Amino acid sequence: MPTSGSRARRAGKEGGAAGGATPGRAPEALVLLCSVASAAVTVAQPYVLGRTLDLLLRDGGTAGAAGRWLMLSAALLVGELLLDSLTSLFTGRCNAAWTASVRSRALDGLLRAVPDRARPYAPGDVGTRLTLNAADAGAAPAARAALAASMATPVGALAALAVVDLWVAACVLAGLPALGFVLRAFARDTGASVGAYQKTQAEIASRLLEAMEGAATINAAGTLARERARVLAPLDRLAARGRHMWVLHGRALARSGVLVPLLTLAATAVGGLRLASGALSVGELLAVIRYAQLTAGIGGAASLLGAVVRGREARNRTLALARVPALVHGTRRLPPAGRGDLELRGVSVVRDGRQVLRADGVRVPGGTTAAVVGRSGAGKSVLAAVAGRLVDPDEGQVLLDGVRLDRLTRDALRTEVGYAFERPAPAGGTVAEMVATGPRRVSPEQVREACRAAGADGFVRRLPHGYDTPLAAAPLSGGEHQRLGLARAFAHAGRLLILDDATSGLDTATEHEVDRALRRSVRPGTRLVVAHRPSVAARADLVIWLEEGEVRAVAPHGDLWELAGYRAVFARRPARGGAGGAARGRPPPPNRGGPRGAPPPPLGYVGYGPGSGGVSPPARRGAGRAAPDGAAHPPASEGARR
Repeated sequence: MPTSGSRARRAGKEGGAAGGATPGRAPEALVLLCSVASAAVTVAQPYVLGRTLDLLLRDGGTAGAAGRWLMLSAALLVGELLLDSLTSLFTGRCNAAWTASVRSRALDGLLRAVPDRARPYAPGDVGTRLTLNAADAGAAPAARAALAASMATPVGALAALAVVDLWVAACVLAGLPALGFVLRAFARDTGASVGAYQKTQAEIASRLLEAMEGAATINAAGTLARERARVLAPLDRLAARGRHMWVLHGRALARSGVLVPLLTLAATAVGGLRLASGALSVGELLAVIRYAQLTAGIGGAASLLGAVVRGREARNRTLALARVPALVHGTRRLPPAGRGDLELRGVSVVRDGRQVLRADGVRVPGGTTAAVVGRSGAGKSVLAAVAGRLVDPDEGQVLLDGVRLDRLTRDALRTEVGYAFERPAPAGGTVAEMVATGPRRVSPEQVREACRAAGADGFVRRLPHGYDTPLAAAPLSGGEHQRLGLARAFAHAGRLLILDDATSGLDTATEHEVDRALRRSVRPGTRLVVAHRPSVAARADLVIWLEEGEVRAVAPHGDLWELAGYRAVFARRPARGGAGGAARGRPPPPNRGGPRGAPPPPLGYVGYGPGSGGVSPPARRGAGRAAPDGAAHPPASEGARR
């Protein structure tokens, strides 16, 4: 099996190619064409004006022979205005097209990414990359075309100057290397400064978003001033880096501002000497001075060069989101008659050099409900993510009805494997549209059935417009949002449904009703439920018990309750009056599994559940025991049927 690293690299390349289509070179070419044409007109103007002046002086101020040249001068002036207008129009269209392309590719890559790989990008950082940085990146192609055209003007002017007078051209050419060094130093220093500035912008945006999300806590704690200071703390660094960028820009302009007049003055002096010697006419002297100014204008390219450098840094930051590794899908589909058998073979997940999950030989028979149980940090959510292929294991295989998940097509995987999370992301639109959004087409009646199964139909009907109420206008609590997320999962349920802490916001009675509806009213299939309450584990057919990333056992809850280590997973902090159970007026559950504190079975011990053909030790006994939350634990044989 290929490692997740090799798949991630391959997925990153595919994800970049699969992103938003680029506008191509046509918009940039139009900007370049109009800019170069405008530069050509600019270069032609001094010669035409000089020729016109000579003809007027020769004819004694009459417009006879100079008439055609005057008309040509006027045409060049009008042409320059039209070309500049077209350049502005095409620049705007080019900027818009490339900004949309960069933004779409980055967003597409981020949404396709493996969740673990996208997690390092904070929401505020992502927002900055998709807004400010994307706009700067989108402006780079047009700036690059304008920069190329700005080089055409000095080059063309230098060539025309050489035609008019070679000595003046040699004088100007001698000073151009100094201008080139100025631009090179500016580009080198600006790149690092722009990158640091953009990172600081993202840091401020991330802190501001965190403060907005925790506004209620900040107000309640009275820490407004401290939080304001925390959010704005990087502002001094941002100002310093902004000043540094302006210093670099000003330094480049100042140096070029000194060199350009010197070059023009030198060209004028040489041209005056050539005029005095009779080698140049008055009109040619006018053309020489103007061409010298245009040639020395290469120093004015600093602004365009800064835009190109800024756009390059912004593009790298924005498209880093498009290069986040994504999952690579196969070509196979699931067998049509499958029941949803789930199996994990030799699965290992490593994060930062530490193994966070090890599961081998774990099998959940089709049609059963398995509760994933363990302390905080035991690897429950990692197992849930691997079981539904939100992430790939670094080693091992996950099979559904005998087919490896990494060999399924995207449609086959997401149609048959569904999720519900603790904090469901709203899909926008109305309540009905949120529930209906998913891999399957669901009817309005199916939406209502799913809401009834999730216990959401009652409060949805009380909304101002019922199921047609916009989510933004729906005053929903956290638990109600969670029930809508469950309804969406129920409406699109396939043969495997994974509930990752999706009932944590529900009270015990509502959770029990949802569990009953899940078994009776939702499409039959295999359920994998991340559980924190013993009552949830008791209603499941199997329990997958995790400790420190290892699967310690797979067996019915009734059998595992015999073990002190398993009971300790659900232990509650003592109240002031004593232990949690005693504080509520009832004794703790009896310890029939041996003396309290007896060692648990060794890591790696797996007891197979119903339908596996194996026996689940220890022996099934202790029917009717009370769980810490008061739920009765039925015998394992009955629990498997519930």
